[in-house]
Amino acid sequence: MPKNKKRNTPHRGGSAGGGGSGAAAATAATAGGQHRNVQPFSDEDASIETMSHCSGYSDPSSFAEDGPEVLDEEGTQEDLEYKLKGLIDLTLDKSAKTRQAALEGIKNALASKMLYEFILERRMTLTDSIERCLKKGKSDEQRAAAALASVLSIQLGPGIESEEILKTLGPVLKKIICDGAASIQVRQTCATCFGVCSFIATDDITELYSTLECLENIFTKSYLKEKDTTVICSTPNTVLHISSLLAWTLLLTICPINEVKKKLETHFHKLPSLLSCDDVNMRIAAGESLALLFELARGIESDFFYEDMESLTQMLRALATDGNKHRAKVDKRKQRSVFRDVLRAVEERDFPTETVKFGPERMYIDCWVKKHTYDTFKEVLGSGMQYHLQSNEFLRNVFELGPPVMLDAATLKTMKISRFERHLYNSAAFKARTKARSKCRDKRADVGEFF
Repeated sequence: MPKNKKRNTPHRGGSAGGGGSGAAAATAATAGGQHRNVQPFSDEDASIETMSHCSGYSDPSSFAEDGPEVLDEEGTQEDLEYKLKGLIDLTLDKSAKTRQAALEGIKNALASKMLYEFILERRMTLTDSIERCLKKGKSDEQRAAAALASVLSIQLGPGIESEEILKTLGPVLKKIICDGAASIQVRQTCATCFGVCSFIATDDITELYSTLECLENIFTKSYLKEKDTTVICSTPNTVLHISSLLAWTLLLTICPINEVKKKLETHFHKLPSLLSCDDVNMRIAAGESLALLFELARGIESDFFYEDMESLTQMLRALATDGNKHRAKVDKRKQRSVFRDVLRAVEERDFPTETVKFGPERMYIDCWVKKHTYDTFKEVLGSGMQYHLQSNEFLRNVFELGPPVMLDAATLKTMKISRFERHLYNSAAFKARTKARSKCRDKRADVGEFF
């Protein structure tokens, strides 16, 4: 982690894409068990002996579905660790599907429960497995490995252990990101992983600058060229460019002031060209990145002046009130909502405070730096974000939440909601929505008959 990083102080400018889709093909093996004559990276299916050896254990995808609540109610810490040992062994299985689902199962478990001591003892084994899967695996397996690397770093937090993981995996991730022959989805996941791991563990400032340059070389390919028209047409690479831009923006929040100034001078007049892209997600990513850059610039110089402010605000206002019929209603609604906030940030230096509740606590997101950081980690952790906000010291330091709040068993019990209660709640909500839609349709039918 760079020496100038201060996790317990506000960020400058403010006060602040592998789910459990694995099938039962990767059910856990006996902890510490060995497979005979295993060929770790053959694409052949698992043998009958291997499958029978692995039978009798839960589907690793259940970690994502049930989360820590079910683990507390139906099992013990020892049971969970026993299953995880089996999954770690299965990352060396000869079946690609088994390896992939094992990676996903470990990732889902780490996303939904803090297992620092368990992971600390096995970090090198996991890192070696992730490295092998990234180098020799195919598309889905590589994505699962990169997703696990992100969550592994979040579990460990900043320190020597995470630095070792980044030193091992960083060159592999960078090679995949820059490999034009690799799958776009793999490169996209690796770009997010590279950004998250570097945010947590980069100790050498030159390595941080190298990572920024790598990500820049990707997303700047979407910049409007002089010979282009006023509209940027999306390509299959656009999703990669979006992830690279968001990862680059995250790392910019921990750069020294001098480096931030250089990046602002380079990108402030080119980044607005991405607002003309025909991909709504690129427009939104560019808009939010611009808002964050303005926040950083004004944090450095309170009287910061942007030369093309008039043309930029016109473009933002057009996107905030976009009514083009050729665009989907959902896209227009999402875009208008985001760009209203971006326009307020650029014109009025204002940010609409958001509240995030987790357990008995709540966190206020009151600036673009904090919002972007929260959105990034929520994308990685999914539904486990709230649990990590309560228990993960690294994330609590990032968001200035202080030490974890210790809760007694009685308080925890009152906070829990069983799977059955959750099912009843979701069913009732579904019925209410269906009833509302039916009434709306009936009214439209009546109006049609009247005319």
